Amino acid sequence: MKKIFLLCMITSMFMACKSASTTTASTEAAPLSKKLDRPTQVAIKGNWVITNVSYPGSDYIKVNSFDLADSKCFIGSNWNFISNNNKGTLSLAAVNCTEFSSPIVWSINNQGLFVLKVLNAGVKAKKVREGYLLKVAGLTENSFQLVDNINVGGQTKEVVYQFQRAN
Repeated sequence: MKKIFLLCMITSMFMACKSASTTTASTEAAPLSKKLDRPTQVAIKGNWVITNVSYPGSDYIKVNSFDLADSKCFIGSNWNFISNNNKGTLSLAAVNCTEFSSPIVWSINNQGLFVLKVLNAGVKAKKVREGYLLKVAGLTENSFQLVDNINVGGQTKEVVYQFQRAN
């Protein structure tokens, strides 16, 4: 068992992992097509910063978050969530990472899943066919986590994005 785990870890070191939560717009990635958890959306509205990204094996495995950048590039990223129209923005500006800024469309469905679409400039959300489903956890007035699932060596592992409310 130890040899299999070690082999998986070594293999994973040479491969980047990406989110296993990609969906299509015809399922749950169309944020406005399903019943929404409005109270949770209202609780999340505003400006937030990701203060930490954690997952098992983070010293050995690179995770490509949201098909945009290495997960560590999201530490310090700024997110704005507008709850009345399910729009917002995300901006990456970490040292040694490519700067990135984009509009987003988001919602929290009635199963408590955070639905995210990252939009390219000038592209409407209904034209974007892929999105991400993440679990919302630990929601307080000033913090919450989004939890994504990744596949590492055939096993599902959780990537936890820790958000803190920005001033």
